Amino acid sequence: MRAGDTRALEELYDRNNGLLYSVVLRIVRSGADAEEVLQESWLQIWRGAGTYNEARGTVGAWLVTVARSRAIDRIRSEGSRARAEESAGADPPPPTEDASANAAHRQMSERVSRALEKLGPQHRQVLELAYFGGLTQSEISERLNAPLGTVKSWTRQALIRLSDLVPQEEWT
Repeated sequence: MRAGDTRALEELYDRNNGLLYSVVLRIVRSGADAEEVLQESWLQIWRGAGTYNEARGTVGAWLVTVARSRAIDRIRSEGSRARAEESAGADPPPPTEDASANAAHRQMSERVSRALEKLGPQHRQVLELAYFGGLTQSEISERLNAPLGTVKSWTRQALIRLSDLVPQEEWT
């Protein structure tokens, strides 16, 4: 993809679009907004393929980070921050037929959901507030009335546990 190979983009899209759509939809809570954010994300991924650094994580993690960042930008730019905070931890809206069409993406989404359920309540909550609510660790600390260092520890512990439950190899 770095060399401008559109077939590489197509393959990456086919493998990961369902997962990215699920992540974005959970954040923006609107199918139309999710589709727009996803389109912006893929454009950023295509243009920024050279910025991917495998030493920092898997391609799948990079894609999720790009899409998540775009979704959070959308929420913040629309002044819907309160709505995002309220919806953190709520059940996501049902996926559209396009998002659920690919069995591999559906399985990964289910696997991540099951892994999140296995986390302790505080670990799950900090991840949901950070990744789906778009809150910073300082904001999570205030919201949970917990020391910032504790929130950072919970986040690290939760991410380590998730990496054990859903190994990186499964993200490719």
